[in-house]
Amino acid sequence: MSERIAVPLPKAYLLLNHGPTVLVSSAHAGRRNVMAAAWSMPLDFDPPKVVVVIDKATLTRELVEASGEFVLNVPSRALAALTLAVGTQSGREIDKFASAGAVASGIVAAPLVEGCLAWLECRVIPEPHNQNTYDLFIGEVVAAWADPAAFSNGRWHFPDEQRRSIHYQAGGSFFATGDPFEA
Repeated sequence: MSERIAVPLPKAYLLLNHGPTVLVSSAHAGRRNVMAAAWSMPLDFDPPKVVVVIDKATLTRELVEASGEFVLNVPSRALAALTLAVGTQSGREIDKFASAGAVASGIVAAPLVEGCLAWLECRVIPEPHNQNTYDLFIGEVVAAWADPAAFSNGRWHFPDEQRRSIHYQAGGSFFATGDPFEA
């Protein structure tokens, strides 16, 4: 058997938490916000659904609950500093889009974050128990967009080191997606 090390159970999530970090953008009644989220994933194909964890204490949560919409933006390595900043600063104190750059979305009111690799516009599928107990939001994807330099023909093909998706590990540490391969 290969070697193993014990991982403390409160840190067990780190073993699975290397999917792409996303920026969750939201808007309602003239207010908008963006936050970083490390815990998101696809849930279903038809109709397409995603899940994302949005903490109760955030302005993003307030806006998502009020509007019933959000966007998952997939940032690149070039946006790592911005991703860390919007994940550690409060939208109640500053306008995070002053540095993030917003682009109008196609269907939902929440803006797209400029310069990302992909964008998923979502409408909340209300699941009050999951939202209140686990901070878990289910969204139906109503529009999806990708930068053709990084995604086409159903595949990621990152053009350079700065245009790779990033993955949060904790404590301000990220890593970038590696090269694709086939088995």
